[in-house]
Amino acid sequence: MEQRDVVRVLGGVVVAGAGAGLALAGAALTGNLGGTTTIAQIAATPTPAAAPSSNGARELSVQQIYRLDAPGVVQITDGDARKPAAPLASSRQSLGSGFVIDKAGHIVTSNRVLGAARNLQVSFSGNDELDAVVVGKDPSTDVALLQVDAHSRSLSPLPLGDSDEVQVGDPVVAIGNDLSLSRTATVGVVSAVQRGIDSPGAGTSARAIQTDAEINRANSGGPLINTHGQVIGVSSQAVSSGIAQASPGMGFAIPIDIVKSVVAQLIDTGKVQHPFLGIEALPVTPALARTFSLPSDYGLLVQLVTPQSAAARATLRAGRTAVVVSGESYRLGGDIIVAANGLPITSEAALRNVIETMKPGDRLALRLWRGNREETVRVTLGRAPG
Repeated sequence: MEQRDVVRVLGGVVVAGAGAGLALAGAALTGNLGGTTTIAQIAATPTPAAAPSSNGARELSVQQIYRLDAPGVVQITDGDARKPAAPLASSRQSLGSGFVIDKAGHIVTSNRVLGAARNLQVSFSGNDELDAVVVGKDPSTDVALLQVDAHSRSLSPLPLGDSDEVQVGDPVVAIGNDLSLSRTATVGVVSAVQRGIDSPGAGTSARAIQTDAEINRANSGGPLINTHGQVIGVSSQAVSSGIAQASPGMGFAIPIDIVKSVVAQLIDTGKVQHPFLGIEALPVTPALARTFSLPSDYGLLVQLVTPQSAAARATLRAGRTAVVVSGESYRLGGDIIVAANGLPITSEAALRNVIETMKPGDRLALRLWRGNREETVRVTLGRAPG
């Protein structure tokens, strides 16, 4: 059976300490580089008046999305790579794009955009450049956070959406800020969700959004935006796990829910700790429960337990009997997780949201069915590889 990217987040790339529902608005933040942004100041990003709320029916056109969000998209350049004799406009070494997330000058980008560059500048428009400092990087999720010293009135934070709501077929727009300092937009749809993407030196980052909107060097690190004008991901020039070379029409984005949690930790401590459970799992469906008389009609079927992981030390059991239901492959006979820390688990997102509130070393109580017996297993979460 093919391994499932869908739950690789539960086994590796799960973020601790930030909380599942945090957004990085900082709309009330007005500090500059020396400001006092703290974790307590992070709150849900308010949707601008020009954009509909996430539960509203009105959708924006590509032109409206561009006008709303392009002012907050920046170009990131490497000041150490200038050509001494070249004019300013042609002397910049463009690394990629990023976007403003709050009035304190925090800018999110892809970690692979920055590479080893140290002398970073950020350009909004024209020839004006601001020095940027690196607040922190998290290679395992391919997220990096910069900060610039700019007046809050000159910053246009982008509204952040909910990547757990993203579905295949959703229209999306990728905005970038290219070498000519003019912003570009590419348009497409969500091709897949829960894809694994390779992170240099850190294994596989889970839950990537795949899109056919063009993701290139210029817009890598920039926002992937839904039809409400909200950022649902950070564009990344990543290659899908198991795919030797990216194909035309195949782009990837880091889901914004992962970005929110990572950035919250970077602002608070400058580093990120990822708890590690060490399983792959699939949700129980009513058809599956009826067909095979499962003891629960909801929960997560454990498909694989990573050797020497927290799950393995707690003796969680993976299924071994391969079946196919409605075109989907499953392995039955393993544990069925129905609750975590007292909260019902009906999906991968539900378990991830519980783990996101924890850190390595914390104890996770899993209520599960093992055969026809219901029991509680306590797992001491480990630290994610890389």
